[in-house]
Amino acid sequence: MLNEEIIKNIIEPDENDEKDVLTRREFFWLGSAAVGAIYLGAIGYPVYEYLSTPAQRSAEAAAVTQTSLDNAANLPKNSAMMFKFGAKPAMLIHHEDGNWSAFNAVCTHLGCTVKYEPEQSRIYCACHGGTYDPNTGANIGGPPPKPLTKFNVEVKDASIIISRV
Repeated sequence: MLNEEIIKNIIEPDENDEKDVLTRREFFWLGSAAVGAIYLGAIGYPVYEYLSTPAQRSAEAAAVTQTSLDNAANLPKNSAMMFKFGAKPAMLIHHEDGNWSAFNAVCTHLGCTVKYEPEQSRIYCACHGGTYDPNTGANIGGPPPKPLTKFNVEVKDASIIISRV
């Protein structure tokens, strides 16, 4: 009798047993949907970031109008100091004659970060050889189409206050 029940279950399985089994067709469609969702996410996220970034950057840039650099007045003459002004790098230069100047440190050609070279008395972009005047920020050589953005510099005690023009 026991053998007859086992054989009967093998030949005629319960209806409940079939509901738990995933068919090949269902497995294929489920896998295809998962791969498609991952693919759309991989394409959609960079597009979203590209389209939302300009609005975000302009909001961040407009929010910062001044920054204070503590102990920056101790910067030696004929040297520079990099700092963040909002979301972008900036540069404070202490000239040999005691004057101060501050600029946005992003090259106007392709957006590389520039550096101050005191021995040549210039601001230099290593990406494509662009040069700027360290006193005015004017582009004096290479491919940069515009001058660097200049900031106001105010010395107060041991700190320096940098603000937008």
